[in-house]
Amino acid sequence: MASERKPVLILMAEDDEDYYLLTKEALQKLRVINKFHRVEDGEELMDYLLRRGKYQNAADSPRPGLIFLDLNMPKKNGLEALAEIKSNPTLRQIPVIMLTISRDKKDISASYSLGANSFVTKPLGFKELIEALSVFDEYWFEIVQLPHE
Repeated sequence: MASERKPVLILMAEDDEDYYLLTKEALQKLRVINKFHRVEDGEELMDYLLRRGKYQNAADSPRPGLIFLDLNMPKKNGLEALAEIKSNPTLRQIPVIMLTISRDKKDISASYSLGANSFVTKPLGFKELIEALSVFDEYWFEIVQLPHE
């Protein structure tokens, strides 16, 4: 396991503020040292990643090391955003974790076909979320080597 962990920005594209706050609280409880930022829909996600609109300043939109991407969002859904991310040469290396309530086999297949790195069904209870994020934290930040900017 890695002895030194450099903080990584986790960018969460999530339209449900309650689930975002629950996830943030769970990460804090686990003492995950990563930075955590939220955008509310697929269009805002792409604005952030491509530094458009209110995210033009690089200081306001540091490159994420990992993206949590909800499938069902307004304006641009998760699959549309995923396709755009993975077709862009400057963004495609960022790992994207689909984090959604869907268990639909078509959604799972489409996500992996478009280049998702993982597909996770959202744990609904706080205890289950803590357990899932604990495993997630160990895998993505201690075992896996993430690409550098």
